[in-house]
Amino acid sequence: MHAPLKLSRPLAITMWDFSWLERRWPGAGYEDWDLALDELAARGYDAVRIDAYPHLVAADGHKTWELLPEWSVQDWGSPARCRVRVLPALTEFIGKCAARNIKVGLSTWFRQDLDNVRMNLADGAAHADIWLKTLAVVRDAGLLDALLYVDLCNEWPFACWAPFFNRPGDNDHDWRAARCQTWMQTSVAKIRAEYPTLPLTYSLCLGPEDPFGAGDLPFFDLLDPHIWMAGGEFYRKVDYNFERFDGKGYENVAKHAEPLYRSNPRYWQAHLQNLIHWHADRSRASGHPLITTECWGIVDYKDWPLLDWGWVKELCALGTETAAATGRWAAIATSNFCGPQFRGMWRDVAWHRRLTDLIHRAELPAEARAG
Repeated sequence: MHAPLKLSRPLAITMWDFSWLERRWPGAGYEDWDLALDELAARGYDAVRIDAYPHLVAADGHKTWELLPEWSVQDWGSPARCRVRVLPALTEFIGKCAARNIKVGLSTWFRQDLDNVRMNLADGAAHADIWLKTLAVVRDAGLLDALLYVDLCNEWPFACWAPFFNRPGDNDHDWRAARCQTWMQTSVAKIRAEYPTLPLTYSLCLGPEDPFGAGDLPFFDLLDPHIWMAGGEFYRKVDYNFERFDGKGYENVAKHAEPLYRSNPRYWQAHLQNLIHWHADRSRASGHPLITTECWGIVDYKDWPLLDWGWVKELCALGTETAAATGRWAAIATSNFCGPQFRGMWRDVAWHRRLTDLIHRAELPAEARAG
């Protein structure tokens, strides 16, 4: 039994990851949730994907947890140690979204605390259990109807987000491996038995090198692929290697990224459009509607010297327009920088409104239509 999405039109979605809870110091962007959500609605967005910290909720959601930084050079989350209490913050935030008719996708990046409790997950059943405890909190607060879907792990099964499953250095991209498939199927089945109408998935980084077909991942209700022009060839030429605590990556981006794109924009635009059409084709073959929350141009960017948002917005507009035209997306993000901490992207209200209006006018996949 599957839980289909039930929508009247495609949604404009954004990713607020773990920033919604961790970036609450003055000027960090999320210190005033009411303001941030009002600004999100004013830009035309009606869905947001956040980290629910299910492993911390299951261990003790009311405890104050000290978290280690995932990176120091990025503007997602905290660049230094921080302290959070997930409850009652999670239900308070979802309630504020519901009051504005903003749907919530729950996900997790399995943030590391001082005790590293995420490493206690031994199998798919244990993975399901932490989500069941988290969903019970949402249910008891009367907020289940505010949920759009649940992504059981961000970019599964990468070692950076699921170190309990993979060790750094492992072949951690292989979602087809038997152990990985068993883990996913077990966790989805256990949650679905208790919440049969809640759409479930694991977000993935799929590409043309993955021989994805109609018979793969039949236990998912939707796919949440993360799609960027950058990565692979582009990042090799820029010499950007996802440095997490070293500024040299951004030094190379500042020197080389925009000049490389401007040297042959049609080439890089075609690369992005080909990726989008590949995913649309896979969606038609498998019958999975698509939701993309991380996309379209470059993976990592921020407000920084010598970094201009113009070329990034150009690619992100193209990606949004291309995805909307396929009729295979149930929810579309305009970028993974659509949050108040990315001021250069956030302040262009007209850019956001043009694209969110376009998303809302797009064709909805038949599998996601209400009724």
